[in-house]
Amino acid sequence: MAHHQSAKKRIRRNGRRAAINRARIGRIRTHVKSVEAAILSGDQESARAALKLAQPELHRGVTKGVLHRNTAARKISRLDARVKAMA
Repeated sequence: MAHHQSAKKRIRRNGRRAAINRARIGRIRTHVKSVEAAILSGDQESARAALKLAQPELHRGVTKGVLHRNTAARKISRLDARVKAMA
């Protein structure tokens, strides 16, 4: 248990930030899953539209610090390749 005031404040802040970061990661995963579902359905137009919505979410995750830059780039690249391969 923390004894200093600053340590107690840091524990409270860490809890709040963790909740926010979990929500951000969940939002990203939801968008990625929607792209994957559209790919599996075989509809290229809906897959393209879902990818167009997922891309800024992944970039936002990088900006906010919940994803590494290369991780987001890799995910976008692989999703884009799968959507292009549907043609």
